[in-house]
Amino acid sequence: MSELIKAVQSRYTCKAYNPTKKIPAEHIEQLKTLLQFSPSSVNSQPWHFIVAASDAGKAKVAEGTANFAFNTDKILKASHVIVLCTRQDLNEQHLLQVLTQEAADGRVTDEKSKAAMHQGRQFFVNMHRFELKDAQHWMEKQTYLALGTLLLGAASLGIDATPIEGFDATALNQALGLREQGVNASVIVALGYRDDSDFNAKLPKSRLPQAEIITEI
Repeated sequence: MSELIKAVQSRYTCKAYNPTKKIPAEHIEQLKTLLQFSPSSVNSQPWHFIVAASDAGKAKVAEGTANFAFNTDKILKASHVIVLCTRQDLNEQHLLQVLTQEAADGRVTDEKSKAAMHQGRQFFVNMHRFELKDAQHWMEKQTYLALGTLLLGAASLGIDATPIEGFDATALNQALGLREQGVNASVIVALGYRDDSDFNAKLPKSRLPQAEIITEI
C-alpha cells in the first residue's frame, strides 16, 4: 500500500512530453489489462478504447484539438494516446455479449442464475434509459471509472499522464469513425515521460486537507 500512496502523491498532470522516450510494450499491455478489468455498474462495460502509438494514429487523434491548440503537442509528442469512448446505447446485443462472457468465465453456472443475472442488469439499464432518462450520462460515469483506473495504473508504473477533456468531440468522432462504431469519444489520455520543460513537474502537489473533505461517523 505504501507504494500505491507514493504513486498517488507523486503523479500529476503532465504538460510537456519528451517525444524520444517510449513506453515499454509490456507496460502498455499492463495498462490495457487495467482498462479491461476496470469496474463498471452491473458489469455493464459500456466502453471502447482506442490506443494510438504511431505518429499517424496520434495525428488522427490530434485532429480533435484544432480549437484546443494547447493540447495538440501533448498528443503528438506523447509516447501513446488512449481515447476512452462510451457506447451510444446499452442494447440487447451488448448485454447478451456480456452475459455470454460471464458464463464462459464461470460467473453463472446454470440457466436460472444466467437469466437472473441478465434480468438484474436489464433492470438498471432500463431504469436509466426510461425512468431517470440519464442513460448516456450514466454510461459515461463508468468510462470515467476506467479513466481513474488508467491514471492510477500509469502512476504505479512510473508513466506520466494527461487526461484531456479539451477537444472537439464531433471532430474526433469523425476523424476516427467512432459514430459508425456505435461509440463516442469521452476523454483522451496522453501517456509517456515528461520533458524537462514541463513546468508542472516542478510544482508541489496541492490538495485540500482530509479534515475538510472527509467526515467519519
